[in-house]
Amino acid sequence: MKFAPAKPPLTGETLATLTARLQEQGEPGFRAKQILDWLYKKRARTWDDMTNLPKALRAWLDQTFTLLPASLVLNQQSSDVTDKLLLKLEDHSLIETVIIRVPQDGVGLDHSRKTICISTQVGCAMACVFCASGLAGLKRDLSAGEIVAQLLQVCYREDERTPRAREELASFDNIVVMGMGEPLANYDALMLALTILNADWGLGFGARRITVSTSGLVPKILRLAEEPLGFRLAISLHGATDEVRSQIMPVNRAFPLAKLLPAVKTFSEKHGRMVTLEFILIEGVNDSPDQAQRLREIARDLHAHVNLIPYNTVEGLPWRRPSVEAQESFAAVLRRAGISTTLRREKGHDIDAACGQLRLKTEKSA
Repeated sequence: MKFAPAKPPLTGETLATLTARLQEQGEPGFRAKQILDWLYKKRARTWDDMTNLPKALRAWLDQTFTLLPASLVLNQQSSDVTDKLLLKLEDHSLIETVIIRVPQDGVGLDHSRKTICISTQVGCAMACVFCASGLAGLKRDLSAGEIVAQLLQVCYREDERTPRAREELASFDNIVVMGMGEPLANYDALMLALTILNADWGLGFGARRITVSTSGLVPKILRLAEEPLGFRLAISLHGATDEVRSQIMPVNRAFPLAKLLPAVKTFSEKHGRMVTLEFILIEGVNDSPDQAQRLREIARDLHAHVNLIPYNTVEGLPWRRPSVEAQESFAAVLRRAGISTTLRREKGHDIDAACGQLRLKTEKSA
């Protein structure tokens, strides 16, 4: 499912494709680097901001491209300094981008570590029973330019907020592709977007600080393993047995653990990097001691890090998070075995930070 805009976004162009477009118009190729510098390094918001370009070229750019295909509709900030940006695309679809700040000892909030969680689709077709993103199904894929535009919107906001942003090209530390949608179901657009974000003529953001998450599309995991850029991989596991995983994640019926886990191991061995197993803890579903023990064995075999995430309540869904005691008990099973484990504390509950929540609430109230 694709959206064909009247004009393609500039944020979807590479240096090579933009150079070719300019040369077709009789413009010198070096203009492409100038234009991309204005977009990513100088943060131009209008074509007229690009003051070292001829006026006729700026007029052609305006006629040919959309400068930024995502506009800010709403910015909600939680009490724990998590920000959720609700962005509107050209077809009026809504997507979400989240800024997760982790304050560091001895420094102010302006210098906190920041992770940006981006979306790859409008909605989601995976139908995981606990997730807000898929409640309305999949509307369409995002284009590469729409994926990149999310990061520029973050840059615009952080440029105004923090001195650090004005000192660095990208004033955040990590990008996680864990927002709305199944990233690997929109593989080609995602890879193009990440190439743009990584390139020195783009945001120059290191590939090893980018984590791609998947619910378990095995063929695409194996394809990702062959990519030359060393992105990190996170698996939305959420069940340590096929019985539990199939109950909450329909994708497991096509790609059960017997297929998924060898693919994850192939990726890990190919890139020499520790993968992350994401595991949302849901009361009475996957928080039992047996699930903890099964997860311990999977993580040990894969040499994986485990990220335990207490369920973030979604309006209209029946699931609940386990008690703090149950969460700690589950984590202890892993830690006693020497498994690298993080037990996440809730972020952004007061701003509907679970994927898709703010979008759904906004669409319902429109």
